[in-house]
Amino acid sequence: MSDLMPTQAGAPGAFAQFDLFRVPSPCFVVDEAAIAHNLAILADVQTRSGAHVLAALKAFSMFSLASLVRQHLHGTCASGIYEARLGRESYGGTVATYCAAYKDSDINQILSLSDHVIFNSPAQKDRFLSRAQAMGVSIGLRINPQHSEGEIPKYDPCAQGSRLGTPIHQLTTDALDGVDGLHMHTLCEQGFAPLLRTWKAVAPSVESYLPNLKWLNFGGGHHITRPDYDREGLIRFVRDIRSQHNVDVYLEPGEAVALDAGILVGEILDLPQNEIDLAITDISATCHMPDVIEAPYRPALLGETSSGHTYRLGGPSCLAGDVIGDYTYPTPLHIGQRIAFLDQAHYSMVKTNTFNGVPLPAIALWNSKTDHLRIVKTFDYEDFKGRLS
Repeated sequence: MSDLMPTQAGAPGAFAQFDLFRVPSPCFVVDEAAIAHNLAILADVQTRSGAHVLAALKAFSMFSLASLVRQHLHGTCASGIYEARLGRESYGGTVATYCAAYKDSDINQILSLSDHVIFNSPAQKDRFLSRAQAMGVSIGLRINPQHSEGEIPKYDPCAQGSRLGTPIHQLTTDALDGVDGLHMHTLCEQGFAPLLRTWKAVAPSVESYLPNLKWLNFGGGHHITRPDYDREGLIRFVRDIRSQHNVDVYLEPGEAVALDAGILVGEILDLPQNEIDLAITDISATCHMPDVIEAPYRPALLGETSSGHTYRLGGPSCLAGDVIGDYTYPTPLHIGQRIAFLDQAHYSMVKTNTFNGVPLPAIALWNSKTDHLRIVKTFDYEDFKGRLS
């Protein structure tokens, strides 16, 4: 296992020593050594528990590192046709695809790309069952345990009225006709205890069906690579499930693959005042870190302090709400100064957009052990124009 020391989510880690002027601005910088460290932890859990660990492409799909992921994990999980194609073409291994609803025009290609196809409802399963069986694809059904562990309602798949998964009280023998496995994804950035509580809540409703199933998929949201995660508890849990019910177990971590492995570098463009000190950056919350607005949450900033000079940082777009947050520096900011937001490899990179014609951040791969740096991708006007007509 890598000797890179794990950090708390949002901690500077090796990036505290990185020269922010080595890359263009804005730019995502991903530490290959940190990714390798996280993958080694996941591989250890996979080996010792017997689980099949799949990397969730919806959280981190930097395919420049696909070969590294492939060395450690069993495959990938996809949330749609393009992710399934990326998983098959770039990563290999098992590709498990789940979507809240499939289009008839897409399903044949999805089936051809996937080893597992997970349906959201019995109706969708019944509609495409014969095609899936004819193509030899393992068929899954997502269930809603109707047991909430989510801390934010909009990110809780078990919230009242959720469209995600078949409510557990609707599960019947007919609903499971042709189904090889059950899928449940109920967590978000959480430890082992919520998974255990969820299983204890749902087990009485599904145990009678398990003798006829081949696998259970416990989805994502598991912060397995966080230092305080109870990995020994997870390993025991998976072993017990496998031995008691004679099923394979799948886990789909996404953030855990890239936790604390990337930063988003930006630059101070202007320092206006309006009752408070403001700082305009070339990083946009709405374009480059949408979760800041959607979740919402406040990303940690490299070098911030508890006392000093406080600024409200925001992006260059015309959206009034394009505000990242209030941050304090030990010394006054200056125009041209570089800044970096921490823990931005997962989700931020896959959610970027070009609202207002704001340029997309470049993508760089750095190795904190060797100090090797490579600019993997830059974007220009054609990337913006190519999405329009």
